[in-house]
Amino acid sequence: MFSSFPTFLPFLLFAFVAAITPGPTNILVLSNSARFGLVAAVPVIFGACASAAGLVLLVGTGAGSSLTHWPLLQTIMQWAGVTWLSYLAWQIFRAPAVAITAQNTDTRLGVLGAAGLQWINPKTWMMALAVVSVFAGVGEDRLLHVMYLSLAFFLISLPCMSVWALLGAGSSRWLRSPHAMQRFNRCMALLLLGSAWLSVLA
Repeated sequence: MFSSFPTFLPFLLFAFVAAITPGPTNILVLSNSARFGLVAAVPVIFGACASAAGLVLLVGTGAGSSLTHWPLLQTIMQWAGVTWLSYLAWQIFRAPAVAITAQNTDTRLGVLGAAGLQWINPKTWMMALAVVSVFAGVGEDRLLHVMYLSLAFFLISLPCMSVWALLGAGSSRWLRSPHAMQRFNRCMALLLLGSAWLSVLA
């Protein structure tokens, strides 16, 4: 396989770096895990990973070319994503200063929310475009390579995001008091807000 797909191993390194580094989705995974428990982060992780891998597969078929031809569409998606992340940050910031029970789902991000975040994030689309253009290659095996890339990205991003969930679950032992939980919520909200707006200003 590697002889006919020489860019696959470099892609694995790229996928690991892209999935493990801090970003809005990882911050949301950490926050949900710390506030609602490790199990509550599983739908967020699965939704985000499956959606990003699906975008790689979709772009590999040529469906993502609209973003390069229609800059206005990219701008609309970018501001929609920033608006949604800002709303989520506000919800986290104003969350009650008490330990949140697993039954309280008012501010919990689910599988559809995490998946939707990837679909309206133009940076995820651009990442998928870069993956396909750099690593898929050309020729009759290109579509097969795209399928490998999509599956590999999914399998690599799952454990990477799970690390963030474990960090969040581990931090929950220091969030026993309402004051500590409030500080954590506000810190996560500001980090999420910063990561969202930096993507626009960068």
